[in-house]
Amino acid sequence: MNDCIFCKIANKEIPAKIEYEDDDMIAFHDLNPQAPIHLLFIPKKHIESLDKLNQEDSIVIGKIFFQISKLAQSLGLDESGYRVVNNMGADGGQTVYHIHFHLLGKRPLTWPPG
Repeated sequence: MNDCIFCKIANKEIPAKIEYEDDDMIAFHDLNPQAPIHLLFIPKKHIESLDKLNQEDSIVIGKIFFQISKLAQSLGLDESGYRVVNNMGADGGQTVYHIHFHLLGKRPLTWPPG
């Protein structure tokens, strides 16, 4: 997608503070953090949202969740807990239509979230 901000970050057209990257995914710091640690995890392949996944996409989504767990541990988030969020559609709060997962931690997170 030519106008997708996350595709532009994945393609290095827009700078980001990258925490992790491999051939399939990238994790970077959110520009508007909602917690002391707030990272975004995206597949490099453009997938609009959770309801647009196909069977093949499940592999990269599994890799993303594995990496979220590993990075959370390396940042010490596993000691006190953290939250992983995916917003789907307008009512779900999705503002960028490229599937992404928020990793939030290092502060108490209330429920319900909003």
